[in-house]
Amino acid sequence: MQATLRKLAGRVWWYPHDDDHDNIQGGVAVIADESGSTLVDAGNSPAAALRISAAIQAAGLPAPRRLVYTHHHWDHVWGACAWPDVEVIGHQSGARLLEAEARRPWSHRYLREQAAANPRLVPSFRARAWAMADWDGFAVVPPHTEFADTLTLRGGIEVHHVGGRHAEDSTVVAVPDSGVLLTGDCFYPPPHHLRQPGDTHDDQLIRSLLDEDTFGRFDWYVDSHHQPRTDRDLRDLLTTPSG
Repeated sequence: MQATLRKLAGRVWWYPHDDDHDNIQGGVAVIADESGSTLVDAGNSPAAALRISAAIQAAGLPAPRRLVYTHHHWDHVWGACAWPDVEVIGHQSGARLLEAEARRPWSHRYLREQAAANPRLVPSFRARAWAMADWDGFAVVPPHTEFADTLTLRGGIEVHHVGGRHAEDSTVVAVPDSGVLLTGDCFYPPPHHLRQPGDTHDDQLIRSLLDEDTFGRFDWYVDSHHQPRTDRDLRDLLTTPSG
C-alpha cells in the first residue's frame, strides 16, 4: 500500500485506507496537539502502526499520547502493541471483547484452523495472515481507559458511543474546532461472517450523525474504509430519503 499522511482540516491529519479491500486496512486519524497527539484507531498490525508512526514523524507532528478505538475489530486495534507509550481509550463493551481476544493463541496456524472450521471467516482471517509477517511481541491491547456514553479529551475532542449493527461498541470521535467527525465503521452493515442478504448501511445511524442537535455540524465525515465525505456525500448513502 502506498499511503501518505495528509492534513484534512484544522489539526486533523488522515492516513488513508488501503484501496485493496482484501487487505482490510482502515484509515487512521491523527489529531495534532502540542501536548501530545491523539490517534483514532491503531492500524491493522504492528507493521502498519510503524508506517504510520514514521509518517507522523516525517510530518513533524507531536508524538501520540492517546489512542481511541472506534471499535474492537482487529483491523482497528492490532497495531496498538506498536504504540507502547500511549493511553488506549475504548468503550466498555469493546473492552470485554478485547480481553477475550487477547487470550486467543494468535498465530498463522490458529488462523488456518479457525478459517477451516468456519469458511465465512476466510476473508478476515486471510487478511490477518497477510498483515502479520510474524508474531514476535504481538499482543491484543484492551483499553486502559474505558467509557460508557461520552468522554471529553484534552483539546475538546469528544468521544461518543453510538453502537449499531456493525459493532456494539462503535464509537465516533468529534473534533469540533476542525469540523471533522471520525465515524469508524459505525454505519456499515454487520461484518462479513455475520452479514445476511440485504444488509446495507444503517440509515438510522447515518441520520443521527447528520443531526446537528445530536453531534453538531461538520465539514467532513470520515469513515474508515472510504475517502472523507461531506454531509451531502453522506446523505447520498441513505437508501430511504428522509422527509
